[in-house]
Amino acid sequence: MPESIPIAVTAEQLDAVTYNADGLVPAIVQEEGTGKVLMMAWMNADSLRQTFETGRTWFWSRSRQEYWCKGETSGDRQYVREAYYDCDGDTLLFVVEQEGKGACHTGNFSCFFTAFGEGD
Repeated sequence: MPESIPIAVTAEQLDAVTYNADGLVPAIVQEEGTGKVLMMAWMNADSLRQTFETGRTWFWSRSRQEYWCKGETSGDRQYVREAYYDCDGDTLLFVVEQEGKGACHTGNFSCFFTAFGEGD
């Protein structure tokens, strides 16, 4: 079983994150090793702190208006191995060790399984 490893961050690094008008920032999740993009979800300042403190991905559900830890229900947990913010501080990237069947609630490994431009 993968291990949760907290990530030490500074106040300066946390202050570099730019949130939108709703207090949210998009977080892209990528698989360690393959670089495959698994999902995108929203974080607020509290879920970002919780992610760093626990070493697991925590997000803010806009529809349910609540925090959620990826894999708590499904068992498809994500263990953070690296974390980045982009040049503007308005997008986050988490490199994770994905446990279980994958990241998507549909049962697919990645949420990005539908391509544009594919015909019959």
